[in-house]
Amino acid sequence: MASEAAPFAKTGGLGDVAAALARYLVRDGHDARLFLPLYGRIDRKGLVPVGFLRDVPVRMGDRTFTFSVWSGALPQGGPTMYFVECAPLFGRQEIYSQQGDEHLRFGMLSRAALESCQRMGFAPHVVHCNDWHTALIPLWLRTIYKWDRLFAETKTVLTLHNLAYQGGFPKSVIGDLSLRGFENLLHQDELRAGRVSFLTSGLLYADALTVVSPTHSREVQTAEYGFGLDGILRARGVTGILNGVDYDEWSPERDRHIAARYSPQDMSGKAACRRALLAEAQLAGDPQGPVFGVVSRLTSQKGLDLVPAALARLLASDDVRLVALGSGDQRVAQSFRDMERQFPGKVRFREGYDEPWAHRIEAGADAFLMPSRFEPCGLNQMYSLRYGTVPIVRNTGGLADSVTIYDPDTGHGTGIVFDSPDASALRWAAETAARLYRDRAVWRSIQLQGMAEDFSWTRQIQEYTALYRRLCERG
Repeated sequence: MASEAAPFAKTGGLGDVAAALARYLVRDGHDARLFLPLYGRIDRKGLVPVGFLRDVPVRMGDRTFTFSVWSGALPQGGPTMYFVECAPLFGRQEIYSQQGDEHLRFGMLSRAALESCQRMGFAPHVVHCNDWHTALIPLWLRTIYKWDRLFAETKTVLTLHNLAYQGGFPKSVIGDLSLRGFENLLHQDELRAGRVSFLTSGLLYADALTVVSPTHSREVQTAEYGFGLDGILRARGVTGILNGVDYDEWSPERDRHIAARYSPQDMSGKAACRRALLAEAQLAGDPQGPVFGVVSRLTSQKGLDLVPAALARLLASDDVRLVALGSGDQRVAQSFRDMERQFPGKVRFREGYDEPWAHRIEAGADAFLMPSRFEPCGLNQMYSLRYGTVPIVRNTGGLADSVTIYDPDTGHGTGIVFDSPDASALRWAAETAARLYRDRAVWRSIQLQGMAEDFSWTRQIQEYTALYRRLCERG
């Protein structure tokens, strides 16, 4: 279960991954059931109430909430989706809120999923939790649900998509989380500091921990990338499984959002997508240099605060363009707005998230910027490879596992990779891309090598099912 699942609720890669993993588990013959809050933004058209899951009471501290469940189909096939309706907690438009009750909201999601399993008579072999939002389930299965033999053989997997978000709250929420009397099972150092963390509890009690790339599995066990949890992660051990890409949704041969479809055998549609993107973005002419694309949350983690200084010289002196889409840190957003004013006709920034436009940037850009300071996996670099859009990435996490630096001596490589998380390194990478772009034969070679890569869920799902089997066989 997860707080996001595309296309119903998505702020980043978690939404894509949660939906795709469930879809491909079902295609592989497994009985997977995906639970998601029924946020106010979700259109109920096509959803059906589950008759035996109506007005189910759940005690959360001094309050009793009731939930109901609606079912619906996941697009492109896959499992039945179960949407948890609880208007006081999920009825708002936003996925994440600042109203001080996030512990109740996502605690309720997890409790509702377990209560639903009980009423379905569904004994899952594995409950797969994603990030802090559902990370209390392993502890709850050992405490308040320990009595129920339905879950006696159930194993838990916790996947860490981003350790920077840990679900930390004042220890006063312990009662709301039905953990009174179980304080001895919580992380004692955190309790002494006056807090309790959903994620830390999950790290302590999940049967297996995974992160979303092999390189990041090593990174999180260091002080630099462990966000204070590296000691626990070293003690527990972490499996790195690279995220897959849903090529039913992200592929230029079948993309319904782009101006023209194309393939490695016929790249003419790529040029049409480039022209269409420049026209839609109201950028000048047909530049001789590359069109750079950005689709991202605007955070310092993503390294996008480096872009203005890194691209200033290119934008001032070369025939290049930049099209950016994203939302988040207003300081970063303002820097992109400033670039737009400084380089009229060369830069277009759209604030927010627009799924069709994200597809059109991937298809229409020549190169894609991902200068992340850390990146557990990342998906856009893999989308870019499929679309023949050369990724420019920092050598970290899943970026390192999915993009191979272009070597001019051998002619091998799928992108441009740099090491240092600073503007000068990104400037080198962008200027290298502009230079390579002028040699169309070299550029086409890099594009085709990237398009030949296979990061499909058809391959990646096997690693998850192998992990599930090992857990179940362990007993």
